Amino acid sequence: MDSNHTLAYYETLSCELTAPGQGAMRIVQLFLMPGIFLAVLVLGVPLNIISLWVLSRRLARSNRSTLFLHNLALADISWLMALPFLIQFHLSGMEWSLGAPFCKLIRMLYHNYFYLSIFFVTCVSVDRYLAIVHPLHSPVLLTRQRAIMLCITAWVFAIVMSIPVAQLTYISNCQSDNKTVCSMYIFMGTVKQNLPYSLCCSCVGFLIPFTVLSYCYIRSVCQLRRRVDPRLRGLAFELGAAMVLFGLFYLPYHVSRNMAIAMPSLAPDNPSAWEVADLVFSLDMCVCSFTSCTNPLFSCFVGKTRRELWSTLTKLWKKHRVEPEHKEDRTSEKSTITVNKATS
Repeated sequence: MDSNHTLAYYETLSCELTAPGQGAMRIVQLFLMPGIFLAVLVLGVPLNIISLWVLSRRLARSNRSTLFLHNLALADISWLMALPFLIQFHLSGMEWSLGAPFCKLIRMLYHNYFYLSIFFVTCVSVDRYLAIVHPLHSPVLLTRQRAIMLCITAWVFAIVMSIPVAQLTYISNCQSDNKTVCSMYIFMGTVKQNLPYSLCCSCVGFLIPFTVLSYCYIRSVCQLRRRVDPRLRGLAFELGAAMVLFGLFYLPYHVSRNMAIAMPSLAPDNPSAWEVADLVFSLDMCVCSFTSCTNPLFSCFVGKTRRELWSTLTKLWKKHRVEPEHKEDRTSEKSTITVNKATS
């Protein structure tokens, strides 16, 4: 099947998702996806606000990991700000009313956030690896200035990687009901145009960080076998959590995305295979949206940050409980004095 027929297929699919008989893809796009996005928004906003609050308190006296985690929380917030527009888009039957530039911006934000998340989780993991394997040379190998430069580089690189998404994204006008759809480059365009870009992002934005993370984890585990130090086991636990994060979210997403793009070439005469690949990728998008909820758990609720958060919340709770008791004591003292005066 040529590129014109492929494009016509996906335009028809986007325009007719609200029509009866569209099956699983209609359920995912119109019901499951906005429901999950809404749940992510409700959970992710308070979690990331707490994370930013705790990390901001430590930023002035921060170490390198705090700097990386603070930027990770900022990336999460940037994605969560875009979620309400996507929720409205899916709930309205895939009708986009905010214009082509904003459509491009929203799609670019998702792509940009996704790789920022990968980059900063990798940076934290490298910092943990240096603390375990090279504790004496760690302050020299990764200074605060170098950590700042790494953060700036990650933001710039992720934005540059996402620029083609804005160029490949456009809005489709449905002739049947005069509806405008904000397309995704995965579902539109040609395989020759989209697949090389997706594979390049998968290699640079996922495979290389995953290789670095795997190396850090293996070396750290080997080092811990030779050194029995309870303080380092918490750092190794964070490296293991990062590996789980990559395995649950990032790996399936990249595999399903490339398969969804490549399927029209792999099975040119079998559109049902395309629909299965598109469905799997859409489900992976839903799963990956939870990274904005798991990242604060990874960053804010482990190690020293967890203890500081718990200590701060405990102090606030005690303060809230003690103040009313003091007020009651003062009230009872006043009433006792009044009674004594009356009896005398």
